[in-house]
Order: sequence, then C-alpha cells, then structure tokens
Amino acid sequence: MGFPRTDEAATPGAAGRFNSFDGGVGAAIYWSPGTGAFEVNGGILAHYVALGGPAGILGFPVTDELGTPDHIGRFNHFTAHGAGGSIYWTAATGAHEVHGAIQARWASLGWERGPLGYPISDEYGTPDGHRRNDFQHGSLIWPFA
Repeated sequence: MGFPRTDEAATPGAAGRFNSFDGGVGAAIYWSPGTGAFEVNGGILAHYVALGGPAGILGFPVTDELGTPDHIGRFNHFTAHGAGGSIYWTAATGAHEVHGAIQARWASLGWERGPLGYPISDEYGTPDGHRRNDFQHGSLIWPFA
C-alpha cells in the first residue's frame, strides 16, 4: 500500500475513519464500528470515491480488494446500507458497481463466471421506472419479470 498520504481522518458524511496511501495506483483503508477495517485500491477506489465513498450508495467496504476466481478481475464487497453491493473491475471493462436485488440475482447466476460475465455499467434507472445493470453478455432489469 506504500506510505500514508494522509493522517487518519473522519469519513465525510458517514461514521467512520480512513487513511489514504501512495501505493502506486492509490489505496485507502476504511474503518467503521460496524464493519472493521478494509482496504480498497486503484480503479475500484477511484470509482468508490466517485460514487460518494462511505456516504454514497455502497457504504463501507466489508472485504479487502480480492481477485476473482477466474483471475481476470478484482472486486470489493460493501455494506450498501444493508442491501449488499460490490465494485468489480477488469482491464477490459473498467470498474462498475452492482448492488441490492440485481447483485443477488447476478450472484445466483454465478457472478462473473456465469452467463452474464462482468458488469459494464453501474445500476441505473430506465425510462419506465425499472432499475438496470448491463453486463458483458446481457442485462438484469429489476423488478424481475
């Protein structure tokens, strides 16, 4: 993770703490009383911060950054304020979040090793009021039909 770039500080908008490190691609450790301390790095960290960090849709991390079973991607899981959420990253797809009911369905299909592959979008609203995530080989739209 390299040397610390910041002193430990309060997380803006959420009850926790964090430290940033200069580990080449950027790294941080986030801590909250309910989750403990976990690290987030590189492209996943950049996307997490862009989504609001702990105060955003994903809440605090609940895993360190890990490699996917297929050895292609990386991921972190987050609290998503009780709904569960993740950011998945590959060199080909970049970093994208999946959370809640869509994440649960994707997990039931085998995550990135299932028929949909990796996410290629964050969850977004559709004109007809549904929620959607796009994946390499299809999409999931909630509520499910």
